This record gives sequence, C-alpha cells and structure tokens, in this order.
Amino acid sequence: MDEFVICIANEGYEASLIVSKVYRRLPDPEAEAHGLTRVLDEDTSSTGGYLYPASFFVPVELPEKARRALASYPLSS
Repeated sequence: MDEFVICIANEGYEASLIVSKVYRRLPDPEAEAHGLTRVLDEDTSSTGGYLYPASFFVPVELPEKARRALASYPLSS
C-alpha cells in the first residue's frame, strides 16, 4: 500500500520540495536506518524517487478516495 507524507521543511532543496505538499513515500529500509526518506519529488524523471532528511516530512493518513487518486499517478512522466 502506498504511504504518503507532508513536507514540513525544504532547506537546501527548495527547487525539489514544496512545503505543505503531499508526497508519495517509497519504502527504503536502508535509507531510513540513516535518517533519510525516499520520496517522489518534483523531478519526475526518476521512478526510484530521491532521498531527503526524514525530518523534512511527517506521515499523513489520507481518505481512501485521496489515496486512490494520488496512487494512480504514474511514477514517471
């Protein structure tokens, strides 16, 4: 199941992350062990997403209709 997070900070990544935007979080246990989170950001050229500090995001529980809508977007352009 897709997980989603809200961006709460973007220092140093202003071109890639928008504060208050919901992003799809991709599972990456190794990155998480190092305090990082992998998300699909504004650069849709990579289906693998990009790593950012986990402190930049908070998990969000979305209504099912919103989850389906966001999950239906392709992982690449």
